Amino acid sequence: MKEISCKLLVIGAGPGGYVCAIRAGQLGIDTVIVEAGKPGGTCLNVGCIPSKALIHAAEEFEKVAQMAGGSSPLGISVTAPTLDLARTVSWKDGIISRLNSGVAGLLKKAGVKTVRGWATFRDGKTVEVETEIGAQVIRAETIVIATGSAPVELPFLPFGGPVISSTDALSLSDVPRRLAIVGGGYIGLELGMAFAKMGARVTVVEALPRVLAQYDAELTRPVAKRLAALGMEVMTGAQAKGLSTGGDALLVETPDGKSAEVAADKILVTVGRKPVTEGWGLDQIELDMAGRFIRIDEQCRTSMRGIFAIGDVTGEPMLAHRAMAQGEMVAEIVAGHKRDWDKRSIPAVCFTDPELVTAGLSPDEAKALVGDIKIGLFPFAANGRAMTKLGEDGFVRVVARADNHLILGIQAVGQGVSELSAAFGLALEMGARLEDIAGTIHAHPTQGEAFQEAALKALGHALHI
Repeated sequence: MKEISCKLLVIGAGPGGYVCAIRAGQLGIDTVIVEAGKPGGTCLNVGCIPSKALIHAAEEFEKVAQMAGGSSPLGISVTAPTLDLARTVSWKDGIISRLNSGVAGLLKKAGVKTVRGWATFRDGKTVEVETEIGAQVIRAETIVIATGSAPVELPFLPFGGPVISSTDALSLSDVPRRLAIVGGGYIGLELGMAFAKMGARVTVVEALPRVLAQYDAELTRPVAKRLAALGMEVMTGAQAKGLSTGGDALLVETPDGKSAEVAADKILVTVGRKPVTEGWGLDQIELDMAGRFIRIDEQCRTSMRGIFAIGDVTGEPMLAHRAMAQGEMVAEIVAGHKRDWDKRSIPAVCFTDPELVTAGLSPDEAKALVGDIKIGLFPFAANGRAMTKLGEDGFVRVVARADNHLILGIQAVGQGVSELSAAFGLALEMGARLEDIAGTIHAHPTQGEAFQEAALKALGHALHI
């Protein structure tokens, strides 16, 4: 059995793992990374990147379809479009392939050794990797666990046949005529809205009183309006119960306790993700857990000396950019640098239509923390650039302390607001106050002006409403 030794071993080449390995290599650390699949993890291969490709294709198709129907206010008319989903998926796969190669190239450039296979712990310093050419033992001074997460499977709706996961949904060769979605969170609605734009009849079944329950109702109202405009049926307070005998319908218990069937060619289950903590020998190292997740401190250290954990396996928020930030920090700690991180300024984006962005605290969270707050909200209906893009639904909202005007949170809903997330995160990271944002000259005409106007509104003197 072949053995290799290194200073740093990273298990998992998702966003957190590969960034950790690259940064460690740049710092001159002898680094090995182990990955059973393709580099990039869930985000690159079956998550963030492919879903956004599909969402973009759906948006473009809907635009052309509206023009064909003669309903475009832009005065553009075209013939009725058709969609070849297999070709769309092939284009999406091409993007993934290019990015896979890019990550592999960056690891090589940084001097990182990549081992393809499944790693299993023998003890806190040693793992065994099953590769195509046999078992390999890797001994390391420091180990980083970056094993990520996987879709949650419901016992009464196991994946297979008409029941699909988000991974399966991203590789369909045809648009389902009828699509039932179990779970009204961001994954279900992102994909559901995309398939609705492509022509699917979509029904969303959500157990909670409203969809996107992790966001406040004011923020999600424009999304709910768009769901209705797309003809999507939303069943809230309803419980999925299983597959019909014929396999062509989802069995549902309605809020009044009655039984119903939702006809469906495909049933997409999006009820969350779970950390990948099984199959790699966690029982051999006995790490302290925080529920289903690996417990870590502010520097991503686990309960065992010399073992770090980053990304989805460590809990919420399950975001690729959180994992990347953790990975970079851990690499620098291993190199002897003084580093820590603070998750409060991490933006989160929901790529529904319209998009949602949150960074920092919501109004309710801010009130609970500091008491008196100021809130400034500026609607895109008063923003010139939003008007020219047919994107007037939505707003930017700023939450700040009432006493010193320190910004505690920023939220937005609107067309393309994901691109404002960097400005929101920067404002929180730099400790900006309302006066800082209000006094920063924002380019005109841009949607970013709404950020400045929201700050001005909180100060009591918005200029354009």
